Amino acid sequence: MRKAIFALAALALVQMLMAGATLAAGGGSSNAPKNPDLAQGAKMVESENYAAAIPLLEKAVATDPKSADAFNYLGYSHRRLGDKEAALSFYQKALELEPEHRGANEYMGELYLEMGELGKAEERLEVLDGVCFFGCEEYSELKEAIKAYKAQQGS
Repeated sequence: MRKAIFALAALALVQMLMAGATLAAGGGSSNAPKNPDLAQGAKMVESENYAAAIPLLEKAVATDPKSADAFNYLGYSHRRLGDKEAALSFYQKALELEPEHRGANEYMGELYLEMGELGKAEERLEVLDGVCFFGCEEYSELKEAIKAYKAQQGS
């Protein structure tokens, strides 16, 4: 009977932790966007309208210069539009504010792969491995991207 109760308690704990991970998946932070420009910018990013997202996200960081989510979305938008230097700068700012930001770590790792910097991408994967105790989508996606990169490079 004690083993069953312990197993149920452990399962409940895992489900609570996974629910928190699900909340954090989009922008990386468990905090829902409170800034309307950030919320609208995030919607634009999700609909792949990156050019429209950027001015909203710039307003969001002007309003809240400590929003790692806004900087992450700015990085992602610039990367998707092909501006790798701007993307890197915004990801770095997001990680300066929140070093364990899952989205920024994943996306920066993907950017490093685009730039041919496998070692730096693997560093971002190591950070995610430490942050995602029971695994998370960001870790899995970056791990797959690294695997695909290595296969493409023949290593």
